[in-house]
Parts: sequence; structure tokens; C-alpha cells
Amino acid sequence: MLRQLVDPANAITGIGLVLSVIGISFVLAGQLEIGVAIALWALLADHLDGVVAKRTIGRASETGEVGKNLDSLADLVSAGIFPAVTLIAVGQGSLLSIAAAATLSLASALRLSYFNVFGSPGGRFIGVPTTYALPVTAVMFLARPFIPAVAFPELLAFVVLAIAALHVTPVRIPKTAGAMYLVVTVFCVAASLALAFGPWRVGQTPWLRAGQAENLASQPPTDLVMNVPGR
Repeated sequence: MLRQLVDPANAITGIGLVLSVIGISFVLAGQLEIGVAIALWALLADHLDGVVAKRTIGRASETGEVGKNLDSLADLVSAGIFPAVTLIAVGQGSLLSIAAAATLSLASALRLSYFNVFGSPGGRFIGVPTTYALPVTAVMFLARPFIPAVAFPELLAFVVLAIAALHVTPVRIPKTAGAMYLVVTVFCVAASLALAFGPWRVGQTPWLRAGQAENLASQPPTDLVMNVPGR
């Protein structure tokens, strides 16, 4: 069984799955931006494994089938479970955040199962691919400093619900191809670096006790840095 991970494409898929779990661990530790930054590299792995699989000469059909199922499971974790856990963390376990997270998880699982059975007729996906949830989550966190703190959890929940609905609607989406791979790569690298090392980290306050984040948000930038625990 472990020999399946010797296959280059399957190994990349496995690395992406591990990165998703690491991202979730950072979210649970309160470092949401870092978690999202790491998960973006899981998205990068998801786009790379398919390219590698197509270029691997003499790849056994059984290995390809294992890779297909492994890829779906990895996508469920990175694009379904990760955004769901992140939303619950942001919403501090509110009813809305849990409901939206559960809806996204179910929609992601259904979308991936449907794809495994029906494929992509005419070279187009039916329903918005699950992987779209991760870059949308990243964009929301990049925009977080410009959104009122009290409004961000609810806004993120409604965005997640919208993505979940798009997963299961019969819209047809072209497959990622050609220059789009470069676009995805550039976005993942740039967004992950911005979230991990940019000014967003200064405003990172999810681990603070209730009420502290709002107080820090109203202070000048210098005071904000001084009051972050451990600084």
C-alpha cells in the first residue's frame, strides 16, 4: 500500500494533504493567517499532482486509480475541512459559523463524489470546483484589515455559504489549463507570503480574550505591536 506513495504524483498529493493538516493545526493554535498561508501550498500541490501524473511514463492504471481517490480526499481536507475549521475559529463557535462550516463540508464531499462518478463532460466541471474555496478564503483574510472586526465572522460565513451553493449548482466551469496554472502558482506564492510575513500578521488577534481584539484595533500601529502577547 505504501508503495503507492512512491509514485511522484501521489507523493505530491500526500504532501498537500499533510500541509492541510499542518494548516489546520495553526488555525487551532490561533494563528489563522499562517494556517491559510500553509494551506495555499496544499492548493499548489493539488494543481501540480495532475500535471505530474500526466507526464509520468508507464504509470500503472491501479496507481492512477489510487491517486484519483487520494486526490479527492486531499481536496476534501484542504478545500472543505480547512475552510470550515477556519470559519468556526473566526466565529468562535457561533451557530452561524458551525452551520456554514457543516454546509461547506457536505457540499464539498458531494461535489467531489459527483465528479468521481460523472467526471467533467465536454472538458468542463459541473459545479464550481471545491478548490475554489481556498483562494476565496485567502482573499477574505487579505481583506480582513479593511473589514470591521465585528462584521468579519458573519461576512466570512455568508461567503462560505455562497461557495457551498456554487459547488452543487449545475454551472459549467472550464478546467484549469495553460496560463491559468501560472496564475494559480503566482497567487498561491504571493498570497501565502503576504499572509505570513506582511502587515496582516501585525493585526493578528484571534488568540486574544474576548474584547481585547476590539480594543487593540482602535490603537495606533505602534501600540498594537507593543500589546501583542509575547512581543
